[in-house]
Amino acid sequence: MPELPEVETVKRGLTPAMEGTRVTRLELRRGDLRFPFPDAFADRVSGRTIVSLGRRAKYLLVDLDDGNTLISHLGMSGSFRIEEGRIEEGAASGMPGEFHHARSKDEKHDHVVFHLQAASGPRRVVYNDPRRFGFMDMVGRADLAAHPFFRDLGPEPTGNELSAAYLAERFRDKAQPLKSALLDQKNIAGLGNIYVCEALWRAHLSPIRAAGTLVTATGRPKAQLDLLVASIRDVIADAIAAGGSSLRDHIQTDGSLGYFQHSFSVYDRESQACRTPGCGGTVARIVQAGRSTFYCATCQK
Repeated sequence: MPELPEVETVKRGLTPAMEGTRVTRLELRRGDLRFPFPDAFADRVSGRTIVSLGRRAKYLLVDLDDGNTLISHLGMSGSFRIEEGRIEEGAASGMPGEFHHARSKDEKHDHVVFHLQAASGPRRVVYNDPRRFGFMDMVGRADLAAHPFFRDLGPEPTGNELSAAYLAERFRDKAQPLKSALLDQKNIAGLGNIYVCEALWRAHLSPIRAAGTLVTATGRPKAQLDLLVASIRDVIADAIAAGGSSLRDHIQTDGSLGYFQHSFSVYDRESQACRTPGCGGTVARIVQAGRSTFYCATCQK
């Protein structure tokens, strides 16, 4: 499933293509994705101007000029494709954001098409989703924080609200495995499996240790928790930078971008040597709550 850095990369790639354009028509090629589309969805979006694009956790947010916000989640296989010019004349096409798992460009999975009018001419932004685990919704911008998708979310891993003191309050006396606690969206919003594995490796912390062991008896964060917060920030920043380094090319015909998968230290590296200098250990894979966890038992304690 696309994680926060992928969604942020997609947002940054779509922004120059969508922001400030008018939606001449929203084309729905089926009645639902993971969930049915909102009532009169196409009519409510068609004719509106896109004011800005944003992101909250793993959700893409499209603000419209009538005060409504379109919410999009990519699910397991969703992606957006940008097509410049009139399609019948041969469009230059690109896909903003690359992913650890390949995204489809098969047109039979094109389910939603934004027909846009920009100052430079017409363009289309196409949502493609073979597995249809993604979804779209609409809500008034003023009501966004209270929406069921967002009301229980913790702070962003890139924001100032995330701190060792905050996590100490959340983790105190918790026997829950550290990885599970980090994946809990009520603790941190948008942090997913890949980047939890990578952050724990950077902080030399075991995914199976109890979250509460990073907090003192008086409720203060231990030094290891400070290091973990710094590692979370760094790995998310590095991943966004790797995905965003070629965003200027998002409408090239091959749609290719650099991506953080080339820099994984533990994720998907089972049985390979740990990259911690002097460690000598080997990356192992275990399953926690149905998800693969990759870590080095030698240097992650």
